[in-house]
Amino acid sequence: MEKSLEHLKRIFHDFEPNLIQDILDTAIVKQVEAGEIVMRTGQHLASAMLLLSGTLKIFREGDDGGEFFLYYIQPGEACAMSLTCLNHQEKSQVAANAVEQTTILFIPMAKVNEWIRNYRTWSDFVINTYRKRFEDALLVLDNVAFRGMDERLEFYLKKQVENCGCNDLQINHQTIANDLNSSREVISRLLKKMEQRGILILHRNHIEFLGRDF
Repeated sequence: MEKSLEHLKRIFHDFEPNLIQDILDTAIVKQVEAGEIVMRTGQHLASAMLLLSGTLKIFREGDDGGEFFLYYIQPGEACAMSLTCLNHQEKSQVAANAVEQTTILFIPMAKVNEWIRNYRTWSDFVINTYRKRFEDALLVLDNVAFRGMDERLEFYLKKQVENCGCNDLQINHQTIANDLNSSREVISRLLKKMEQRGILILHRNHIEFLGRDF
C-alpha cells in the first residue's frame, strides 16, 4: 500500500506541494479487496475517501434489495458522497464496493474543511468533484428517462469498456442486470442480439468486444 510523496504527486498532480505533504502526514491508507463493501447506505461517515489505485463502484440500493449502478470512482478522484455527508453530518444515500483491489486514502472531516480554507487547489478539487458527479447523475437520468433498455445496455457497456481500458469485460449477465435494475433474461436476450450484430462475443462470465462501434 503505497503512500509515498512521489506517488501522491503523480496521482494528485494539481495539488500544491504543501497540500501533498499534509495528505501524506494526515491520511490513513487502506487497501480493500475486490467485492468488499467500503460504504453502506445509511452509514455515518467519519472521513472523506480519495482513491490512490483501483476502482470503486457507486450504486443505489432499493427497498427490495435491488441495486442501481450510478458511476465509478477512479484513482485521483474523491467520493462526493463522503464529502457531502461530512459537511452536513448526514447518512450516506448510496453504497460503494471495490471492483478490484483498491487503495483508499481516508481524510478526517476537520482536515477536509481546513484544506478548503487553506488550499485553493483542494477547494477547486472539491467543487469539481461535485460537478462531475452531478453530470454523472444527469447521464443516468437521461438513460432511464429517455432510452430503452437496449440503448441503456449499450451505454453501460461503453462505460465499462472505457473504465477498464480493455476489450474483454470480466462480468456476468446477472451483474449487468443488477446494475441496470433489470432481469437476467432481458439482459441475456439483448446481449445475444449484440452478438448477432457482430459487436461482441459472449463467453462464460466475460464478454469480448470486437472493436466495432455500437
